[in-house]
Amino acid sequence: MSSDAPVTFLTQDAYDRLVAELEHLSTTGREEIAKRIEAAREEGDLKENGGYHAAKDEQGKQEARIRTLQWLLKNATVGDAPESTGTVEPGTVVTATVAGGEEVFLLGNREIASGSDLDVYSEASPLGTAILGLKEGDTTSYTAPNGREIAVEIVKVETYTGQ
Repeated sequence: MSSDAPVTFLTQDAYDRLVAELEHLSTTGREEIAKRIEAAREEGDLKENGGYHAAKDEQGKQEARIRTLQWLLKNATVGDAPESTGTVEPGTVVTATVAGGEEVFLLGNREIASGSDLDVYSEASPLGTAILGLKEGDTTSYTAPNGREIAVEIVKVETYTGQ
């Protein structure tokens, strides 16, 4: 893996929560799904065994989540949210006028804002890429996935406090 891999900001609470989830999925979670697969396998014909196929699908999703968590934790910068200097950066709460309407969102990883009502945009998203490094009062635009050009004005940049 190159040293250009994106680094994700996580609060200590988010990091601890994700470590606990990874530990659970890697141990108890794997044991539970293996038992469900074995129990379904004992029911007979696997071609028409809905329980077996559902358990195997769940196992695939669980293994994908484990890989995601491992990558995220390996590439995370853990600490307090960056103190706002009025510049948009990962881990800040941004108030912006987007396509004529005001939005308040966290720029960063959705795992940071678990349990919060804040919308979260990745810094790698079209909006995140367009506003990263901008200051309060700056304007820009970005191309949405549907091809439409969307105007953005940064109204306020605040320190993320966990709400």
